[in-house]
Amino acid sequence: MFGLSVATKIFIGTEAVDMRKGFDGLYGIVRDHLGEDPLSGHLFLFTNKTRDRLKTLVWDGSGLWICTKRLERGRFHWPQAPAGSRSVTMRPEELAMLLNGLDVAQAKPRKNWFRRPPVSSSISPAA
Repeated sequence: MFGLSVATKIFIGTEAVDMRKGFDGLYGIVRDHLGEDPLSGHLFLFTNKTRDRLKTLVWDGSGLWICTKRLERGRFHWPQAPAGSRSVTMRPEELAMLLNGLDVAQAKPRKNWFRRPPVSSSISPAA
């Protein structure tokens, strides 16, 4: 199985996807529509039009994984993308909430909760 580290980003595709898509179809959506690298090790999550199924695509270093979930009843509460964006990023704990039927938009962090801002990936070489 794959693990999610602090460095793993989770990208949520906000547009409905045909759940018949496999590795190549989801790879193309990540690359062409979301503008991300499918081989980055980040997790990409997609849902169908009725929001009762989802698929994840993730690269583990040696191959792609696709995991699928189908709800027997109910729907996933899918986040909305900001204007001009086709994806939303979330933290692993927010993903767990989404997968367990909670509305991530209604959850809010505590006022004084500290979370270190992400470190930029632009590292300058030592002189």
